[in-house]
Amino acid sequence: MALFKKKNVPEAAEAMSLDDVMKKFDRESNVRIWEGAPKWIVTAILATFAVFCLYVTLFATWLDEIRLTSFMAFITFIGFLVFPAQKGTQKVNHIPWYDIIFLVLGTGSFLYYCFNATRIVSNFKISTFEMIIGIIGILCLAELCRRSVGIPILVVAGVLLVYALIWGSTNPNFLARITETVRVLFYSKEGILSTPINVCSKYIVVFIIFGAFLERTGIADFFINISNAFVGRFSGGPAKVAVVASALEGMVSGSSVANTVGSGAVTIPLMKRTGYKPEFAAAAEASASTGGQIMPPIMGAAAFLMAETLGVSYSNIVVKAILPAVLYFAGVFITVHLEAKKMGLKGLTKEELPKLKPLLKQCYLLFPLLLLIYLVGTSTYSIAYAAAIAIVAAILVSLFNKNTRITPKRLLEALAAGGQGMITVAAACGVAGIVAGLITSTGLAYLLFNGIISIAGNVKIIALFLTMLCCIVLGMGVPTTANYCIMAATCAPILVELGIPPIAAHFFVFYFGIVADLTPPVALAAYAGAAIAQANPMKTAFTATKLAIGAFIVPYVFALNPAMLLIDTNVPEVILICITSFIGIFAVSASLEGYFLTNMKWYERIPSAAGGLLLIYPGLVTDLIGVALIAVPVILQVVKSKSNRLKAV
Repeated sequence: MALFKKKNVPEAAEAMSLDDVMKKFDRESNVRIWEGAPKWIVTAILATFAVFCLYVTLFATWLDEIRLTSFMAFITFIGFLVFPAQKGTQKVNHIPWYDIIFLVLGTGSFLYYCFNATRIVSNFKISTFEMIIGIIGILCLAELCRRSVGIPILVVAGVLLVYALIWGSTNPNFLARITETVRVLFYSKEGILSTPINVCSKYIVVFIIFGAFLERTGIADFFINISNAFVGRFSGGPAKVAVVASALEGMVSGSSVANTVGSGAVTIPLMKRTGYKPEFAAAAEASASTGGQIMPPIMGAAAFLMAETLGVSYSNIVVKAILPAVLYFAGVFITVHLEAKKMGLKGLTKEELPKLKPLLKQCYLLFPLLLLIYLVGTSTYSIAYAAAIAIVAAILVSLFNKNTRITPKRLLEALAAGGQGMITVAAACGVAGIVAGLITSTGLAYLLFNGIISIAGNVKIIALFLTMLCCIVLGMGVPTTANYCIMAATCAPILVELGIPPIAAHFFVFYFGIVADLTPPVALAAYAGAAIAQANPMKTAFTATKLAIGAFIVPYVFALNPAMLLIDTNVPEVILICITSFIGIFAVSASLEGYFLTNMKWYERIPSAAGGLLLIYPGLVTDLIGVALIAVPVILQVVKSKSNRLKAV
């Protein structure tokens, strides 16, 4: 789908096809081109990998080292089959000689460990030959990560590796330092084979396969159409459609860029046609799509990692994530509504809206997702079995529509898509494990903790602010899962030491790692939206940051008062928190937008923002003060609005 070109726009915002946008801002879209028989061979290999993952996850009782190394061997093999060395036009059915070398050496390194796992595990030391094997495996994984994920996470890992080899050990023998570092990173459960890749191979892979099957049922189009039917007719309807559709898609998607391009291809042109400025249209879609990463139940796969790291149930994480996520989307929704009112924008016409009755007949598409949520919420099934049952449900649901029916051919394609989708996540998790291992083995986490504490003292708000900056910087250009792994290893322990409940600390770092996709200078989701809207990328990023204000406020609230995460609270308190929080996020959004019933003056915006923040923070005293502050600008707005109507008459 080609977008129309527009004169006098920045080079980065020139019209692109959707494929070009994805290839520029989403590494996963830069894949090797296979056609004809080679394509089906590669498809079969990817599908075989998906089936292998399902079998191992559901039935195998292998030693962890065997299970994880065989998984990584498969990842390395298919990774170099799928991802070329660089972006750009690829030759069809061509894999260069150096990629074959990477493929053989990388796969061979992990297979060597796999076949010798029992012996290696029983020995604390490794031989020189095994050290070389480990170095080759680490380098091949790093190269695969560069191709499929990007440079930022490798820069972090590289800096830490240099530190570990030069300053992170007291051993004067440099070769001994290298050997010990390789042992920790490649042969122990503190590096590549640590929690991130373990969770990836046990849980995330099954959900990626589930997402591939669910996508083929046509649920993405259903989300957009049903959102259009319900909110498209209201003022600024297309922007509201973007928010609602992105929230729904975010429940099953793991990429903010993919969300932005997928739904933005429809919503951004509609927003522009309705009257929204290009930067605002792109920012609305980007902020909503990025919010999909914090929307349960999938949460960009970080929910599984968080559950494993904290030692709590997955359903516990999902339940606690609901209110903050809803508040985030409420903030974006309210802002686009107020922008539409301020500009006098209308909704879609009746002719442009999809018919609701036929859409309601397609509600069966939600069955696999609802079944998954139900099964995960019970203790009868494991997470992996629940996802496997949901995959079967998605296949059955597809049979009701001949256009989306999963035939044997589509079954193979869905499995292959799931297999391919695992490459990026696994590569990112593997390198994130390296980062976590280096931080732990060198004691850098302790140094970072001391650095923040020395600056902040015992003032939590300062420590939270410094941690936020670390999360945003370290999270730039890093995928959700790897992002959280790094944050959990570096920043979350600092907050826990300050007395913040562990689950609140982990949610805090997770949120601020996510908003790195919106904050300049590496705002990939915002830049992808700008490319579709033919808008200025930097203006789009700043506008998206304003729209996503909830993601900057809410984490501070639940870090300082975990009641928002339903910790140490009861039903009446939860109801009160919900009501006051929604009023508060409305007041803050109105203040930032400078509009409520009419344009707001500075003396109206300041008490509105202050009162809104106090209402978002749970507590009776803060709620009463917040209501009193908000009452002033509300009264002024009502009086001004009536006066304007009288003048108009």
